[in-house]
Amino acid sequence: MVKAVAPAMAIHQQSSRVATPVPAASADAWYLLYTKPHQEQLAQDNLANQGYQTYLPLLQTLRRRNRRYRAAVVPMFPRYLFIHLNAGSDNWGPIRSTLGVMNFVRFGAVTPPVPPELIAYLRSREDAQGLHTGHNEGLRVGDRVRIIEGLGRDYEGIVTAAAGKERVRLLLDVLAQEVGVVVSRHSVKKVS
Repeated sequence: MVKAVAPAMAIHQQSSRVATPVPAASADAWYLLYTKPHQEQLAQDNLANQGYQTYLPLLQTLRRRNRRYRAAVVPMFPRYLFIHLNAGSDNWGPIRSTLGVMNFVRFGAVTPPVPPELIAYLRSREDAQGLHTGHNEGLRVGDRVRIIEGLGRDYEGIVTAAAGKERVRLLLDVLAQEVGVVVSRHSVKKVS
């Protein structure tokens, strides 16, 4: 009878842990927060007021409004915000109730750290104002390019169209079939 009670308690304890982030590591690391729609900056400001270090990569782009294009600065990853925490000493409790924050990005009960190389890479691609701008703007329809990062890494394709300022549409030859994909301009390199 004691054995039947112990698993039920374990399940109850486990289900109560799902509501609170469980760190995967015990050292300083970056984690990912999911924010409320269009409230990334609000969440970042409120977390900074509480003493947390955050990082919100911003993208300079063009937005169409009233039939005109205007420069706009938008989050590179809408609804996501990076936060630097020490899993052992930082208090994670107030973060989820911070204005603008929905929750930590988790897999089950584990909150995985973001690789520090990703943060370093994103910061290395910023300009002097801390913004990400369009690279590879010289790409033209018909240019042959190679995907240098991401799922289609090392595939070569032909640029068929621009898909916004930051993306291009490619035509790839995959398994003897032509496949159209849209990728970031940052993830392709022109092949000579």
